[in-house]
Amino acid sequence: MRAIITGVGHFVPTRKLTNKDLEQMVDTNDEWIVSRTGIKERRILGKDKGTSYMAVRAAKKVLKQTNTAADELDLIIVATSTPDMLVPPTAAFVQSKLNAAKCWGFDINAACAGFVYALATASKFIETGKHKKVMVIGVDKMSSILDYEDRNTCLLFGDGGGAVLLEPSDEDDLGVEDFIFHIDGSGIKYLNMPAGGSLMPASHETVDKKKHYIYQAGKKIFKYAVTEMADISLKIMKKNKLKNKDVKLLIPHQANRRIIDAVSKKIGLSNDQVVINIEKYGNTTAGTIPIAMSEAYQKRMMSKGDWIIISTFGAGFTSGSLLLKWAIE
Repeated sequence: MRAIITGVGHFVPTRKLTNKDLEQMVDTNDEWIVSRTGIKERRILGKDKGTSYMAVRAAKKVLKQTNTAADELDLIIVATSTPDMLVPPTAAFVQSKLNAAKCWGFDINAACAGFVYALATASKFIETGKHKKVMVIGVDKMSSILDYEDRNTCLLFGDGGGAVLLEPSDEDDLGVEDFIFHIDGSGIKYLNMPAGGSLMPASHETVDKKKHYIYQAGKKIFKYAVTEMADISLKIMKKNKLKNKDVKLLIPHQANRRIIDAVSKKIGLSNDQVVINIEKYGNTTAGTIPIAMSEAYQKRMMSKGDWIIISTFGAGFTSGSLLLKWAIE
C-alpha cells in the first residue's frame, strides 16, 4: 500500500509587504534585496490572528477540492515553528476549527524542513493500513518572530501555508517513493530564536534584549544549504536510478533565489524543471514547499506519473529530500 497525494491547496494573507515598504523601515533598497534574495514582496498576517488561521484555510481548500468531509480525517499533522501557543499543539486548534471530530493530531517542528518531515511521517501512517486520510499542513507566521529593525532577517521571511491530503493507493508506482533526512546539530548556533523555550524562559531581560526574534548567520547558512540540498537531492536520484531528464519538477524550499539556482545547477536541471515563487512570498519556512506545490498544481506543471523531487533545508541544521510520483490527474 502506497501513500499518494490526492489534494493540495494553500493560503496566504492578502496584505503585502513590498521591498519599497521595507525601504522605509530599514537601511535597504529594492535592487539590493532582489539581487541577493530574489524576493520582491512577502505576505503578512494580521496581529490578531495565529498560525492556525492560515492552516485551517489551506486545509479547507483541500477538503473542498477532494470532496472530503472533515470528520473523515484520521490524522492532522501540522509542521510549524510558530505555533499559536507552546501548549497545546497547533493541530488541536486546526482540529477544533475544522470540526474534524474523528481524528487525532500533533505538530512537527523541524523549521523550514518541517513540511517534508511531516509528509514522510504521514506516508508511513498510511502504509500501516490504519489510516486512510491524513491532512499534512506546513505553515508559519514568521512576522510574529521577526525584528523589523534587523535587515538580516526581516527582508527574508513572510507568512503563509499549504496543505495536502494523503490517502492510500493500490498502485505501487505512484505516491511517496523514498526520502532521505539529515540533522546536524552543530548548526544550532547559526539559526535560532534564543528565548521563549525552557532554556531561556520569557522575562523582562529576554524581551529587552530582543531574544524572542529569529537570529541567523546568513553566509554560513547559504553555503551549507546549497551543498546539503544539492547533495541530498542527487543522493535520492542516484538511489532510485533517476537521471536529471527523468525528473519532471524539483520543488525546493524557497529560502533564497541564489540558493535555488545553485542547487538546480548542481543537479543539472533546467529552469522549466524547477518551481520558484520566492519573489511573491519570501521564505514562509514550513509553508514554502506546500505553497509552491499548490501553485505548480494549479498551473498544471505536473501530470499523473511524473517524478517530483522535494528538497529542503532548515534550522537545526535539518535537511531532507523526498521523491514522489504524482498521482493526481
